[in-house]
Order: sequence, then C-alpha cells, then structure tokens
Amino acid sequence: GGARAYGGGPDFASAFSDVFEDLFGDFMGGGRAGARGRASRGSDLRYNMAITLEEAFSGVQKSISVPTLAACDSCNGTGAEGGAEPVSCPTCSGLGKVRAQQGFFTVERTCPTCGGLGQIVKNPCKACGGAGRVEKTRALSVDIPAGVETGTRMRLAGKGEAGVRGGPAGDLYIFIEVREHPLFQRDGVHLQCRVPVSMATAALGGEVEVPSIDGGRARVKVPAGSQTGRQMRLRGKGMPELRGGMTGDMLIELAVETPVNLTARQKELLREFEELGEHNNPEGSSFFDKVKGFWDGMKG
Repeated sequence: GGARAYGGGPDFASAFSDVFEDLFGDFMGGGRAGARGRASRGSDLRYNMAITLEEAFSGVQKSISVPTLAACDSCNGTGAEGGAEPVSCPTCSGLGKVRAQQGFFTVERTCPTCGGLGQIVKNPCKACGGAGRVEKTRALSVDIPAGVETGTRMRLAGKGEAGVRGGPAGDLYIFIEVREHPLFQRDGVHLQCRVPVSMATAALGGEVEVPSIDGGRARVKVPAGSQTGRQMRLRGKGMPELRGGMTGDMLIELAVETPVNLTARQKELLREFEELGEHNNPEGSSFFDKVKGFWDGMKG
C-alpha cells in the first residue's frame, strides 16, 4: 500500500485558463481579479491495497495509514498566526500578477511578492510556516465489500489532501489488487480448482474431497474412465458478484496422475495389465489411426 497524488490535478482547468490569460491577457481585457487568491481544492490521492482471495470473497475491514497534507490545526488552514485571514497583496492588488512594459508589448508575470496567490499572510503561522497545511499520517478504516477483484477502484470523498486557503479536500482512491491463490484460479465470479486423482480412481471411478473458498469441503464423484482435463461444476461455490446478488460456480478440473516409485510387484502388474489392455485406450487408438492415415497419404 501507499498513497500518492492521483490524476491530472484538481485545478487543471484553472491552470489551463491561466496560461491563456498570461499569453493573451492584454488583448482580451486582462485577467480575473483575485482568481489566484481564491481557495482551491486539495489534490486527490491514490492508495494501492493488496488483499487475499478469501478477503475478496467475504469482504473485509482494513486499517490503513495515509501520508497526506492536512489543514493546520494552529491556524485552521489560513496560514496566518491565530487563524487570521490573509490580506490582499499590496504589490499586485490581489491579481496575482504584475505587468511590465517591454517595448511595444505589455507582459504579465507572476507576482513576486505573493507567488501568484493574490494574498499574503502578514504574520505567518509558526506551526506550518504560513502554508496552511502540514504533513500528517492519517489512520483510516476502509470497508472492502465482498466480490472486489483486481482493478476495482473505491472512492473515499474528502479523504485526500486538504485544500489551500480553506478549500475543500481532495478524494482518496483505493485501488484493489487480489493476490494469487495457491489452490484457486479466478475467472470473474467463477473459480477453478485443479484436483489430482490416481490412475485407478480415474479408471474405476470414485470420489475425491475438494476445498471451497469459504473454508468448507465437498465430495465430488469421479466417473469411471475420466481423463485429464475433465471438468465438473459445483453450483454456487464461486465468488459473489460485487454489484448484484448472484454467486459464481467452482469448476473442478481433473488431473490424472501417472504412478511413480513403483515396486517390482506393481511393475509386474502394470505390464500384465498392458498386455491385457489392447482396447482400453480409445484416444490413443484414434490418434495412431490418424497417424497411419497421414503416413499412407505421404507415401501416395
């Protein structure tokens, strides 16, 4: 996790307008009086949060710490000692810019006294140095709803940086990342679980016990003659939908295991089975029939 400035900035339109005023102010009747001295909205913040798949399934409450700029308590965000209001800048008369004659042209520049704000603080606050904002780490409790997935964005209004000169605070955006799970793979509201089964169980049929995301267990019947990749569906054992009442399913995919570390007796039995199993491999027989046809075609 971590917070940082997010988006193109809350005052982008104002800044874009100021550029045109700086370039063409004299031809269009001058700038807006005191525009730069007005209160401005604080910046939005972004926080990246990683959660587990189990937390995404059930929902969770998380406590986070967000470094941000908060309004100074000593001056109530005004930047002046004792909370006094700033006064109009005497150099630019509150315009935030000054004009200078250069030959045939009149050029506007940012006021050097107020830095373009149009206001000055006569007696700056000692706690914030006249900025009106101080760096703080804010502790927040965030409710993550069930069903979120990687890329889900949550907006906490007014939890971003404090505004300038008493302006409104920005927003905090929480971006969710759901960590990979060792057992389940997610596909929207559905889950997939690959379950190994023995060669004997796959051939003869049987049952396997599988986990579910809610911590429960389910017994799944394995049909006789099952092959690797065969899927079975458990209704309602998937993820909840974020905005809706439906719940997804869980797909069980069988993975037939080839036995290893065989004893001499087991090897003997498998060789005997192989000799008796001429018609027990339909997929292999079909494949090699196609191979034979391919080779015959090449010879022709």
